[in-house]
Amino acid sequence: MTVLQALYAVLIAPFVDYDFMARALVATLALAAGCGPVGVLLVLRRMSLVGDAMSHAILPGAALGFLVGGLSLPAMSLGGFVAGLAVALLAGLVTRATEQREDASFASFYLISLALGVLLVSTRGSNVDLLHVLFGTVLAVDDAALILVTTIASVTLLVLALIYRPLVVECFDPGFLRAAGGGGGLTHLVLLVLVVLNLVGGFQALGTLLAVGLMMLPATAARFWVRELWSMALLAFVMAFASGWLGLVVSFHLGLPSGPAIILAAGGFYLMSLVAGARGGLIARYRTGRHRAA
Repeated sequence: MTVLQALYAVLIAPFVDYDFMARALVATLALAAGCGPVGVLLVLRRMSLVGDAMSHAILPGAALGFLVGGLSLPAMSLGGFVAGLAVALLAGLVTRATEQREDASFASFYLISLALGVLLVSTRGSNVDLLHVLFGTVLAVDDAALILVTTIASVTLLVLALIYRPLVVECFDPGFLRAAGGGGGLTHLVLLVLVVLNLVGGFQALGTLLAVGLMMLPATAARFWVRELWSMALLAFVMAFASGWLGLVVSFHLGLPSGPAIILAAGGFYLMSLVAGARGGLIARYRTGRHRAA
């Protein structure tokens, strides 16, 4: 067997020979297309932990959908979206009505949501049902789930293209956008809705606790390499998809859980970027420090 044949057998053959692997790969491609740019915007707006909070916020809605319709994709998706949007609106209202910062409001509501969601699933479901909601089953993605995640990714990219300019301005100078009457509050709300939508799509494949990993890890890694928003979003998408591909390959050949393998692959990209990134990586900072000292 030649080197190329060996690489094909390891990296490509599983997706050609097995339909469930091909479906999982397409699902991760769609998730990467939506989650990558959204994650970059959260990083630039210093809202990284908000993504984590929102991933927990959808849990009680998904749990209610599960209690009503079982493992029904429409019921769990609608419940998760409503719950996530409700938490986003409540956190925004608390921030505007009190002196509490938005991150603190999100943290408070997501803890309540997480506890409520786990309680709901545990009361009426089994431990297997709880694990399905929390960690997902990317290898069991069906046609309905694929349609959902690809639709969410398409809507996300379309909306981001339509509001690209106010999003960029709000990332770097939100005060100017508000002063110019650019609808900063509406732009912020639209971004939160996109976060919730992509997390709802992500939890169908990766679960609520892992979906945020595919959104945030590639975004934080991309910032170590490029400067412009568009190139950062593109690199985050590439890293997210590569993480899905590598994680699926590793899980297939080693028999490991696919969801955690995907997130660990994304974590590997982050650690590599942290060390070797051209923009603020440890090696680059060390070389800059030596050059200044000289």
